[in-house]
Amino acid sequence: MHCRIIGAPIQEGTDRRGCDMGPSSLRTAGLVEALVELGHSVTDMGQVVPTPKQELAHPNKALKALPAIAAWTAALADAAYQMGADAMPIFLGGDHSMSAGTVSGIARRAAELGKPLFVLWLDAHPDFHTLDTTTSGNLHGVPLAYASGLSGFEGFFPTLRAKVSPERICAIGIRSVDPAERVALAEAGVVVHDMRAIDEHGIAPLLRAFLERVAAEGGLLHVSFDVDFLDPAIAPAVGTTVPGGATFREAHLVMEMLHDSGLVTSLDLVELNPFLDERGRTATLMVDLTASLMGRRIMDRPTRSF
Repeated sequence: MHCRIIGAPIQEGTDRRGCDMGPSSLRTAGLVEALVELGHSVTDMGQVVPTPKQELAHPNKALKALPAIAAWTAALADAAYQMGADAMPIFLGGDHSMSAGTVSGIARRAAELGKPLFVLWLDAHPDFHTLDTTTSGNLHGVPLAYASGLSGFEGFFPTLRAKVSPERICAIGIRSVDPAERVALAEAGVVVHDMRAIDEHGIAPLLRAFLERVAAEGGLLHVSFDVDFLDPAIAPAVGTTVPGGATFREAHLVMEMLHDSGLVTSLDLVELNPFLDERGRTATLMVDLTASLMGRRIMDRPTRSF
């Protein structure tokens, strides 16, 4: 498979500085080498550069860095659309606001191909706020709502060329949801599997049911993987730690199942903040998990010592 990787050094969507170093950290941890070792060809496209910022004034005074995030979204949507033409794009974040651009750009490409786009959202948070409902004002909390076509982004974010049907979104690992998001998710029909569902049923049957839907509809699958999907005990390099996340084995199982499905066509790796890491352990884990998604088997996994 031909993979194109591109960095999105965006940190304006969060209160914590350091996510802009995420792409460099993933490269340093050996992402390209891991993909090549698995037999994939890799083109490193460098970094996305945001479009020029425009003055934007919104009634919600809590919003932070709205002009910057809108500029990043426009640039990333175009990059994702272009990169999805004849390769598997892997986007290196950067905070999760970048997915407003990556998901919307991939949705445009899927629409032109006549394929339904499904999104697997691996995250502690659903990121389903609109510009009107967010109270923190941190715009890494809005990308999934924007890409789904919820109202309230018009005139501020780029006009969507294609949206993702909310019913084709599956959010797994959720354990921190604001009241406004809870209502919006239910109304939109997003499939949400929180950590209680994982505890009760196991992660495999929940993911398998979603993958069967993707296959049945002949869809493309975009995976957006936030570091805080993982338990902070194994992945401390994130500014939004929520206890009780996915374990090492659960995370690898998800990636192995995704590989076995053969359905994944694009990938986000987001919210890695190396400033908060411990000797690169989170970046290394993210690379290992990506390798599992791309075909590394359990028998091939190297021993790590820290």
